[in-house]
Amino acid sequence: MQLAQVSLDDKYQNIDGSLYLTGTQALVKLAMLQGVRDRAAGLNTACFISGYRGSPMHNLDKELWRAERFLPQNQIHFLPAVNEDIAVTSHWGTQQSSLFSDALYDGVYSLWYGKGPGLDRSVDAMRHANLAGTSRYGGVLAVVGDDHGMTSTDVPAVSEPTFIDLMMPVLYPGNVAELIEFGLYGWALSRFCGAWVGFKATPDTLDTAASVLLPTDWPRIVLPDYPFPEGGVSIRTPDPWVDQEARLRDHKMGAAVAFARANGIDKVLIASPRPRLGIVASGLAAFAVLEALDSLGIDLEFAAELGISVLKIGMPHPIDELSLRQFCDGLEEVLVVEEKRRIIELAVKDVLYGLPETRRPRVVGRCNEIGKEILSGVGQLGPDAVAIAIAGRIQSFHNSAKMQARLAFLEGKASERRARSPLSVVRTPFFCSGCPHNTSTRVPDGSRAHGGVGCHFMATNMARDNVTHPQMGGEGATWIGMSSFVATDHVFQNLGDGTYFHSGLLALRACIAAGVNITYKILYN
Repeated sequence: MQLAQVSLDDKYQNIDGSLYLTGTQALVKLAMLQGVRDRAAGLNTACFISGYRGSPMHNLDKELWRAERFLPQNQIHFLPAVNEDIAVTSHWGTQQSSLFSDALYDGVYSLWYGKGPGLDRSVDAMRHANLAGTSRYGGVLAVVGDDHGMTSTDVPAVSEPTFIDLMMPVLYPGNVAELIEFGLYGWALSRFCGAWVGFKATPDTLDTAASVLLPTDWPRIVLPDYPFPEGGVSIRTPDPWVDQEARLRDHKMGAAVAFARANGIDKVLIASPRPRLGIVASGLAAFAVLEALDSLGIDLEFAAELGISVLKIGMPHPIDELSLRQFCDGLEEVLVVEEKRRIIELAVKDVLYGLPETRRPRVVGRCNEIGKEILSGVGQLGPDAVAIAIAGRIQSFHNSAKMQARLAFLEGKASERRARSPLSVVRTPFFCSGCPHNTSTRVPDGSRAHGGVGCHFMATNMARDNVTHPQMGGEGATWIGMSSFVATDHVFQNLGDGTYFHSGLLALRACIAAGVNITYKILYN
């Protein structure tokens, strides 16, 4: 038997079949597949990708550069931005391009990328751009790398509340295959409802690799019959600001729900014929639920026999109230499993509030019915914690030896962790050999330097009088507020060259305008 020929380029050359790729490479493939779909539909579209690197979105530019020879033939234009908010404004321009008679394409579908803090600094630009909307054959995905465990971010990044405030639909893929599936849904959704679409990615989806089966014409996109207002919901000019708000609130959000329902973006993973406990989860948490059940000795079939149903929410906002109510109606209890913020849990309670008491289930999530926390909102939520929470909810009707053994094992691990003494040897992170920051972060005796964003932040953990740090681009501005209220009359400020180019120049200008006594060290490497 002749073996199949395999090439590292298969992931970008093939449009169907089985492909092995990382989550980051899946985003590159996603942009190519959207172009394939558009050309098959007779559309002449192009793709624009722009954003700012930052973990866990730190490898997308690298993968795009590696795939550079495939980009022109797919009409993909990749341009790394100076910073995240300028990139957002650039994407706004892609949607405006179709408004003019000299447009070269039927539409431009675009992908913005950034880490959690990058979304935070881009809110003003994104709010304006989302209110303006998207073009009929364009669409925008705003891909945010959320670092729940703060493994490489100095704040607990969670993007859903920001997207909700911006009134953007939010899609949350939970694995590599869903990055492609939900991405294709996302651009179609953005075109259909005329809004930007928030797209939540995590280290668990971006930094892992998997074999993904791409059937022809997968996923099949369904455009529902929706009562759009006269003139539709796409971007236009002129467009009064008051009209933009009404269009977004009264029509675009409803269109997003209709699209999600028609395409089955929310999926029932386990449907019990006699359900008593419903588990509702999204993204990574949904797969953590399945893994947790398996670790307790409960496979999908047995879960259904026990009366356990599981609903995976693919679009946390705007939530499909009808589908959610149908899933929960008549259950004894609903357990909501979600990371960080209580978004789906509060939505479930709101949706079920109007049900008659005899059909309204008890809803637990972050806390149980007496207010005791059962799922932490701090750090990263994993299948072990989910297993303990599920076991606590099902012990009244199921209590197997395997489940008790698993719980004992998890408690034993936790006890060992609590009893473990910290190592007496402490290894402080240090600069790479030959790095100029090792010497440039030192200061004269009796003086101090303020830290900044970048690897040179490590100096704040060393005995060299480097202290504190601001957000990216704020380097030096803390001294404006501090200098009038301390006896020290001068400080040094570390500022990486990348941060200087990104946004740090503005803080430097502010220090000049404020007339404070500060010496900037521009750290170049």
